[in-house]
Amino acid sequence: MGLTGRERRILAEIEQALERDDPELVQRVAAINRIESGGDVFQQAYGDRLRMWALAHVWLIFSAGAVVIVLLLLAVLTT
Repeated sequence: MGLTGRERRILAEIEQALERDDPELVQRVAAINRIESGGDVFQQAYGDRLRMWALAHVWLIFSAGAVVIVLLLLAVLTT
């Protein structure tokens, strides 16, 4: 259900008052909106690298865990 014209005007007045009274808050909200919409420059530039880095570390941790489990099993079975 959409907003009525009156509701849109009230929201616009609130937005203008916030822009006037607290410009820092407006900048923070705009930055959050850019990040959420995928428009963040850092995310666009390094997003794939960060995902690959994280994936590599997850596999490294998984592999190390698997080695520890195998070594523990060998220690239990050989005693």
